[in-house]
Amino acid sequence: MSFLSNIFGKKKSKSVIGVDIGSSSLKVVQLRREGDTAVLETYGELALGPYAGGQVGQATNLPADKIAETLRDLLRESSVTTNDTGLSIPFSRSLLRLIELPRRDDPNEQRTMVELEARKYIPVPVSEVQLDWFVVPEPIPEGAAPSDKMKVLLVAVHNDELSLLQGVVQGATLNATFYEIEIFSTIRSVVNEPVKPVLVLDIGASATKVYVIEHGVVAFSHNIPQGGQDVTRTIAAAGNLPIEQAELRKKQHGFTAVGANVTAPYERSTIEIIFSRLFEEAKRALAQYEAMNQKTISTLILTGGGGVTKDLLPYAKEFFNMPVELADPFSKVEAPAFMRPVLAEIGPEFAVAVGLALRKLEEVV
Repeated sequence: MSFLSNIFGKKKSKSVIGVDIGSSSLKVVQLRREGDTAVLETYGELALGPYAGGQVGQATNLPADKIAETLRDLLRESSVTTNDTGLSIPFSRSLLRLIELPRRDDPNEQRTMVELEARKYIPVPVSEVQLDWFVVPEPIPEGAAPSDKMKVLLVAVHNDELSLLQGVVQGATLNATFYEIEIFSTIRSVVNEPVKPVLVLDIGASATKVYVIEHGVVAFSHNIPQGGQDVTRTIAAAGNLPIEQAELRKKQHGFTAVGANVTAPYERSTIEIIFSRLFEEAKRALAQYEAMNQKTISTLILTGGGGVTKDLLPYAKEFFNMPVELADPFSKVEAPAFMRPVLAEIGPEFAVAVGLALRKLEEVV
């Protein structure tokens, strides 16, 4: 879904970047087009914690100038060679709602009706947000009459968030042609099922987002106010470790139990404490969607920074007792074979950045 086309320039380039502004780190992916193929040129990640006087892995709430400073450092360290970009909007700073309205084919009537209905769901005056919507296409069975109802995906972003992003763009001297809510970027890069409902579990630093994607559209969303940062803090407390060291051990050891080939620096139960809570709430959201819609989720996709926790995939398969995949956004780009194991391992962290770069690449002619 397109959202908020903020045009700062019209120059086209063969190389583009996607910039994912997360709560604990920035991610960037640079792609170029060769015919119909997206080729990976470079990528990088830089933690925001140290720029906020904290540690790696900690969630932050930095002003635009500090984010721009971090981004300039990241672009330099990653050897990025272009400033043509698209940027992410955090799910936590946006509103998504699937609503049902009387069918109207006239665009002006649609706009009036949606804007009136939006007031029921937006907790601030409509003048304080940028509002967008998308009429969800629904197949009509052969011989049946079209429904007198239509489903509309309502999207709103507060003007303050857009002002922050514009400050980042200007401070980092970027040429940004769009901002996109992170879930749409993730759908583009990791969801390949065109029909059956798919559950995306996006484990961020400060929160975990649960999305049901159906026919390429967000049919259901739920936010869990815990994430990878909570897992890191639990490891730090159990081992009396600095946050940065605990974050590293989470990624290197994860669910590897004591007594395995690699001895974990903490008991497996330490890391299960948080993940079991996250997964239990995600399972309740999954059950709610299936009961309300009389449909079965076909697959669960793990993404986000928490998705790179070592051996999380087998634990998730056992917990949910259903097909579970680890997001692999880099599978949609061409890269040297020797890099594939590393890209597959870090893929969940870069789903948004890859999705942004893929959309930006569509503008290249």
